[in-house]
Amino acid sequence: MIAKHVPMRSLGKSDFAGLVNYVTDAQNKDHRLGLVQITNCDAGSVRDAITEILATQHTNTRAKSDKTYHLIVSFRAGEQPDADTLRAVEERICAGLGYGEHQRISAVHNDTDNLHIHIAINKIHPTRHTIHEPYYPHLALADLCETLERDYGLEADNHRPQQRGAASRAADMERHAGVESLVGWIKRECLDDIKAAQSWTELHQVMRDNGLEITPRGNGLVIRADDGMMVKPSTLARDLSKPALEKRLGAFEASPDQQEKPPRRQYQKKPVRSRADTTELYARYKDEQKNLTSTRAEALAAAKRRKERAVVAAKQKAATKRAAIKLAGGGRMAKKLLYSQTSVTLRAELDGIYKEYTKERERLHQGHQRRQWADWLKQEATQGNSEALAALRAREAAQGLKGNTVKGQGQAKPGHAPVIDNITKTGTIIYRAGASAVRDDGDRLQVSTGIDRAGVQEALRLAAERYGSRITVNGTTEFKAQAIRAAVDGKLPITFADPALEKRRLALLQDNFSVTSKPGVPGVGKIPPMVARAGRLRSLSQAEALQIEGAAAAVTPQKPAPTPAPVPGELERRKAKLQAELNAKKEKAKQRKGRGR
Repeated sequence: MIAKHVPMRSLGKSDFAGLVNYVTDAQNKDHRLGLVQITNCDAGSVRDAITEILATQHTNTRAKSDKTYHLIVSFRAGEQPDADTLRAVEERICAGLGYGEHQRISAVHNDTDNLHIHIAINKIHPTRHTIHEPYYPHLALADLCETLERDYGLEADNHRPQQRGAASRAADMERHAGVESLVGWIKRECLDDIKAAQSWTELHQVMRDNGLEITPRGNGLVIRADDGMMVKPSTLARDLSKPALEKRLGAFEASPDQQEKPPRRQYQKKPVRSRADTTELYARYKDEQKNLTSTRAEALAAAKRRKERAVVAAKQKAATKRAAIKLAGGGRMAKKLLYSQTSVTLRAELDGIYKEYTKERERLHQGHQRRQWADWLKQEATQGNSEALAALRAREAAQGLKGNTVKGQGQAKPGHAPVIDNITKTGTIIYRAGASAVRDDGDRLQVSTGIDRAGVQEALRLAAERYGSRITVNGTTEFKAQAIRAAVDGKLPITFADPALEKRRLALLQDNFSVTSKPGVPGVGKIPPMVARAGRLRSLSQAEALQIEGAAAAVTPQKPAPTPAPVPGELERRKAKLQAELNAKKEKAKQRKGRGR
């Protein structure tokens, strides 16, 4: 678990409402937004809580610094703590920073490879109206994370990073944007040569060979690339600061003026090295970014022309109506009413046209906005570009899924197309599976904690269709039992690689489908007996009883068998016989009565 403070770059970005709207926005993804929690506020909804917190911030008129504290708590890949643990972690971290009594809104996000919590904290105390700034927050957060990992059994993480400042920001840029930074390029390509220089002349020559230049700036030195980007030498290594270099090489000497040869290599913004060749993809990305402004301008101009044509058509239609009303008969009041209705209709049509035009402009701006290299790959992968998806998965940052996972082996049999909810920057596809989600990193599938049986069935079906029907299940004992039950209930054509799991699956199948019958009774699905073909209902005494293997007792009661019911047709014969006997008795009675007279 890692907790990190995200500082605002300027006071203009210190917008509590904007931050909360971002962290509580689902972005049309079913599984992005998790638990949302409001703390120390009287309001019951997020919107009302924002209003209450902004009012509290306005009570402090003396503070000139940022009044909003943005904190991110990220868990290791595969860790999915329950809701109670997430609440406890959020509460203890805020209390440890001194914000236990402060107003805050937090939201859990599930749309990346690492489950994380965004916490928006009001730095103004709700009753004292004073501003609180934590003292050395990175040290306090490191201690808090170590304590919470021990208390809640979370996987230990590195809380003491060696890189800080510009070096840390450069590493974050490479990880999120996917493009090599100047700091990272120098460290990988020529840092050893820079450290090995024994004089200022040798150092300047190393710089020229790599398309760099070291010059004074302020009280220190900077290394400048050909494209104008600069970095302090002390960012690369502590022994490259100006005092350290002058102590080793003497007073600074400027680069001598001489004919410069073409550098052997130079820094260029290119994708970070990975296992995939992204040359063609990156060239396409650069072309799209270069033509993005003109393409967006053309699309906006076309939308404006469509809007203007629609406005002209609506006004012409209204003018035609007014002309017809003028020529039509009727009184002055009737015409006035018709003119009014025409004006109302025109205003409604124009409002609809302007609203649609505004929505179209927003869609065009969003569709033609500049994207970082990793974001562009993510967008292309979402649209079905397999090369972009492979490039995302080939990044060094990509790691295999952990936790409750399923993996298939054998021949893939593509089936139904699942609904994609999102694709992460490491190429993990998040599929919708009922009320939960299934993650696919190209090798195995991960099932979210708390997923229902339908979701487990979907994960097993996807693993069989994409990777093969021989399934390997990893995770907790409860998850393995749930996978067996889901495979049996769904009648999935799969086998488990684990012999114990496969044996249990076969046993459950045998219990469910092994059915025997009494001697002389046809099996299920065969031709019914003669007594069942008469087209009429049978009584309980006519029904045969079946016994399921493994049942506690037989279905039929332990009583003497009742007298078999007559076969259909026999009742008619008995009735006819009884009627004949009754008629005979009546005839004899009439004869005796006649003789008595």
